[in-house]
Amino acid sequence: MDIKEIQELIKFVAKSGVSEVSIDRKDFKITIKAQGNAPTVVNMQAAPMPIAAPPVAAAAPAPVAPVVNENANLITIKSPMIGTFYRSATPDKPSFVNVGDKIGPGNVLCVIEAMKLFNEIESEVSGKIVKILIDNASPIEYDQPLFLVEPM
Repeated sequence: MDIKEIQELIKFVAKSGVSEVSIDRKDFKITIKAQGNAPTVVNMQAAPMPIAAPPVAAAAPAPVAPVVNENANLITIKSPMIGTFYRSATPDKPSFVNVGDKIGPGNVLCVIEAMKLFNEIESEVSGKIVKILIDNASPIEYDQPLFLVEPM
């Protein structure tokens, strides 16, 4: 199974509303689970040596689940996947957002590269960027805080 077939399978899971899909072939096994609106690859193995792959989001912009930080009345936007965090589309382009910028639902905040796929991460909240918690081109984990947003 190649990367294009995996992407199509992820899109199918996202559109169909199923919560989990597993494919088990003699030389390949993959499990995709939907968490909210963002399906992720949770287990992928290829023969002869099984390997675990990092989660991959659909090529379409992945939603970011905001979590309220009760201590400071700020919203923490967390990573929906494992990958590499980029503040701009390319090194010569300006950052998508900076501290002090006002954002709204649908605004692109960053790009996360996972398994050679570049996923635009969009805001689901309105507010002002208070702090960017990750340096550009840094590796990130699933559910790692990326931005602090003051709600508006």
